[in-house]
Amino acid sequence: MQVFAATKNAGKLRELRVIFRRYGWTLDAFEGYRDPEEVEDSYAGNAALKARALSAQLRAAGLDAAAIGDDSGFEVSALQDRPGIRSARYGTPGATWAQRRTALLTEFARTGSADRRARFVCALHLVEADGTEQAAIGTIEGRLASAERGEGGFSYDAIFELPAGHQTFAEVSEGEKNAISHRARAAEALVAGYADPRAALGSEATKRE
Repeated sequence: MQVFAATKNAGKLRELRVIFRRYGWTLDAFEGYRDPEEVEDSYAGNAALKARALSAQLRAAGLDAAAIGDDSGFEVSALQDRPGIRSARYGTPGATWAQRRTALLTEFARTGSADRRARFVCALHLVEADGTEQAAIGTIEGRLASAERGEGGFSYDAIFELPAGHQTFAEVSEGEKNAISHRARAAEALVAGYADPRAALGSEATKRE
C-alpha cells in the first residue's frame, strides 16, 4: 500500500517509512504538501487536520492515494504534561531542537520536583483514497534525563530516558527505537484497525495510568 505522509520533518518521515515497511506499506513525501494551522487541542485532532489537508492536496494534484498524518509530543509529568501538543513550538519563536531541550531541562529544574516521569505520545490518522478514515494513538513511558545523552534521534530523544537500561532514545539504535517507540505502537494499532475497521483504536488517552 502506498501512502503519502503529511510531514516536512525528515526524522519523522524516516521513522515512519521504516516502521510501516514491516507491514508492506510504502510511505512517500509529497513535495507540494502545505501544513495546515494546528488549531486543535489534541494530538488526534491535529493528526486528522494534517491527513485531511494532504488528502485534499493530493486530489487537487490529480493523485488518487492515501494520506497519513502524525502529531506527536513530549510530556513531562511535573510540568503538567507540557510541552505536549506544543512540543514543536516550545520555547522562544524559531528555537532549535537543542534550544528547546535546554529550555525544558531548565524549566524542570526550577520546579524542584523529584518527579521525572515523562512520555512520548503519537497520534496517527489515515485518510484512504476513497475517503475512509482510521485513527490510532501510541505512547511510551519513561523518565526525563538529567542531561542530554546520545547522538541519535531527533526532537526530545536525547532527554527521554527509557525505564529499562536507562538509555535515552538518542543512545539506542534506530532499530531498537523503531521497535518500541510511541510511533511504532501507534502504527501497529493503525494497521490493526485498517485490517479490522471495527477495532476501537481511534480513541485518545488523556490520563496517565
